Amino acid sequence: MSLEGTRTVRDLSGFSMLELFRLEADTQTATLSAAVLAIEDVPRSPGMVESMMRAAHSLKGAARIVGLEPAVRVAHAMEDVFVAAGQGRFGIRSDHADILLDAIDFLASIGRADDALMAESPWVARADTLVSRFVAMLEHATGDDVGNTSTAASTPPAAVPPQARPRADAGAASPAAPVTVATSAEAADPDAARPPAPRTFDTVDRVVRVSADSLTRLVGLAGESLVEARQLRPFVDAFLSLRSAQVDLCDALAMLVDRSQAGDSPVPETLAALIGTARERADAILADMIAHSDDFESFARRNEDLSQRLHHEVIVSRMRPLADGIRGFPRMVRDVARSLGKQVRLDVRGEQTGVDRDILDHLEAPLSHLVRNAIDHGIEAPELRGRVGKPPGGTIVLEARHRAGMLHITITDDGSGIDVDQVRRQAVGRGLVSAPVADRLTEAEVLDFLFLPGFSTKEQVTEISGRGVGLDVVQSMMKAVGGSVRIASTPGRQTVFTLQLPITMSVIRALLVDIGGDPYAFPLTRIDQIVSLDSDDVRTVEGRQYFDRDGAAIGLVLAAEILEVSCPQPPPAPISVVVISDRGQRFGMIVDAFLGERDLEVRPLDRRLGRIPDISSVSLLENGDPVLIVDVEDLVRSIDSVLLGRRLSRLEFSRLTEHSRRRRRILVVDDSITVRELERQLLQARGFVVDVAVDGLDGWNALRGGHYDLVVTDVDMPRLDGIGLVTLIRRDPTRRSLPVVIVSYKDREEDRMRGLEAGADRYLTKSSFHDETFLHTIIDLAGEPET
Repeated sequence: MSLEGTRTVRDLSGFSMLELFRLEADTQTATLSAAVLAIEDVPRSPGMVESMMRAAHSLKGAARIVGLEPAVRVAHAMEDVFVAAGQGRFGIRSDHADILLDAIDFLASIGRADDALMAESPWVARADTLVSRFVAMLEHATGDDVGNTSTAASTPPAAVPPQARPRADAGAASPAAPVTVATSAEAADPDAARPPAPRTFDTVDRVVRVSADSLTRLVGLAGESLVEARQLRPFVDAFLSLRSAQVDLCDALAMLVDRSQAGDSPVPETLAALIGTARERADAILADMIAHSDDFESFARRNEDLSQRLHHEVIVSRMRPLADGIRGFPRMVRDVARSLGKQVRLDVRGEQTGVDRDILDHLEAPLSHLVRNAIDHGIEAPELRGRVGKPPGGTIVLEARHRAGMLHITITDDGSGIDVDQVRRQAVGRGLVSAPVADRLTEAEVLDFLFLPGFSTKEQVTEISGRGVGLDVVQSMMKAVGGSVRIASTPGRQTVFTLQLPITMSVIRALLVDIGGDPYAFPLTRIDQIVSLDSDDVRTVEGRQYFDRDGAAIGLVLAAEILEVSCPQPPPAPISVVVISDRGQRFGMIVDAFLGERDLEVRPLDRRLGRIPDISSVSLLENGDPVLIVDVEDLVRSIDSVLLGRRLSRLEFSRLTEHSRRRRRILVVDDSITVRELERQLLQARGFVVDVAVDGLDGWNALRGGHYDLVVTDVDMPRLDGIGLVTLIRRDPTRRSLPVVIVSYKDREEDRMRGLEAGADRYLTKSSFHDETFLHTIIDLAGEPET
């Protein structure tokens, strides 16, 4: 049978009836949710109401087939509402939308539940409640007589899918503030708000189930194939070089033949014959070489092109549209805005932008938090917006696009913006920075404080915000996938969060640099800027080198020193500097040279190597040479350790080891550079040898690599908090007796008991710095500094 003109049909032969119902429920509930949320913008749109009616009817029939009577009844009652709305006898308002969305959630959940087929399950009671609400909704329609709604409880309905939860609308005047959601297309064309017809199985591409691990291995093999194909290029260049040399040889022989034939200088006949034969032979070899080199170059080009297309296709197979990760956002915006008494419009642009599935899995939580944050912190209440000349409804724009080989996602709200002075005061008040230093910080540097753990500008804690854990989590998730996040704000007008991520986790765009004669790669998402400096641009303050950029002083360090790479020659002029930052700390790394940008295939390090400081992964260049990809977050910690004197070079370590053994060693663990430095100075002034760590995980790594007589730790820290660090110490047989002192701002009794129960020997508040309590406690547990 000819297949011409037929459409590819999804193979569903291996699905059970219940699996088919769940599949349809996913599709139909998504359609219903989108339509309910959009109906306020397009009141009584005949096409939209008809699509809702079809979806409810389809769900009713599917639920009847698999015997889900509660779903049948709810879907049928919902269908009655849509029929009445389609006939003009009933207008769907915002309060009606709440009931409809509850019913859609019910149908979605019953489709996923394992006990949905049990007659005694709680689904029956919930279905009764929903059906009663639908009947009451129709009976109280203004002046309308809905004929056969009384039969809603007895007539079976159709099956519905769960999942997407878009937004509600009102066909008539809405007493509640409407929350609208639109895509970029809908903003230009109201008809675009009409939900698309459900995608039927005869229009979908044929699907084959492939495990994620298998797909990851396939991506790796495709990347290796591309690298191998690119390694043919040096052979092609060598072949062309040989051909050029052969051309020169042929030209030289031709000149000899011409001179011998000219008779200017007598050449023996035998030698002339040999030269002529050599010329003929060289010409023949050149002709063969040209033919073979052209063939080889063509083969190499086709092979690289084929490998490139294969690699691209495999990468595309890992891509999913951004829309797959934000399906619930319209409903979330509606619910949060209504709970806060605000009017909000969500405008999604670039929702079909491709995102690596591994990155997309990590994106939903940070994007959700940023959107909720914009509703709560950014968008003002309608009356406040009216006072400053803004429309009562605020707008949040979520936009995604590919640019310069990276994925850029921006979340913009037209709210009140961020009060930079308030953030500055908060930072000073919490002891994160001194007032004189805070006054010199740029706006971008001040806004970076918002990403610190526990930092919040909101005085009251609510269910939505105020605990100061959100933006820290956003930044951590971005770093987990090799991305970054930045804030920009215009007071009274808008706030913009910009997320920059790799398009795929298997391939990154990186800057190659030369350090000590070897190539290293910096992911572009983690680079603030690259600069070239003259020696006059570098100034020295208290033995440390800095340069000024945009009004800020940026410390300079030698990359070779941080990475412990031998570098016999000083960096050439002009000085090449890569500026990196993490959690408010910013440094310029001096490298030997910039080697340009590359798309690199990311390969994990062999597990047998263990953890390599400052290195995250490895890749191969076109010529097959390996290149190490740096871990910027770890690198910043290493720079901080070197500048504070915790990490010593091999020579310094050997020289000081014997002396250090005669003195008490203390490890100070705190994410606040101010507190960390204060504790270090207090302890060093009393004769202790002090090392510092920037968080619990850094502290644990330091403990495993050295000997200490006591640990001083904070509680609230990123990656691993103080309680977790104490727990690890007490579980380690070789370190369980190590004294640990917790020093925290928290002074409640329950906080103190929590620290002591975890195994800390003492729990002090940071007010102990003002008297001798802190030092007396350290000496009591660790002994006198000199031994």
